[in-house]
Amino acid sequence: MNYPEDLKYTREHEWVRKNEDGTATVGITDFAQSELGDVVFIEVDTVGQDLSKDEVFGTVEAVKTVSDLFMPAAGEITELNAKIENNPELVNEDPYGDGWMVRIRLSDPLQLDELLSSDDYQKIIS
Repeated sequence: MNYPEDLKYTREHEWVRKNEDGTATVGITDFAQSELGDVVFIEVDTVGQDLSKDEVFGTVEAVKTVSDLFMPAAGEITELNAKIENNPELVNEDPYGDGWMVRIRLSDPLQLDELLSSDDYQKIIS
């Protein structure tokens, strides 16, 4: 499995990429998508809302189960990835690329420092 070193990770299996414009891109990890199985639907009805760290921002529905998606850091959900609305399988095919889920405007970018590194994340899932 793939765990890019330039990303931060949560214990709930989300990944975060800090963008240069003060936003962050969020998705689920390769491990999470493999555990879920075929992703069939993503529901995010929190676009435009300010959410706290660890608050649920949506759900991912797979053949096996439905799972909550948790905010890795406090901020406003500014965008849902339009590609996954009609092609949720992108989450399985390219979890760190075209399968990203949301963009957030970070309230406190320093919260990202509290997240796991690639190595630390791999230790908790192995």
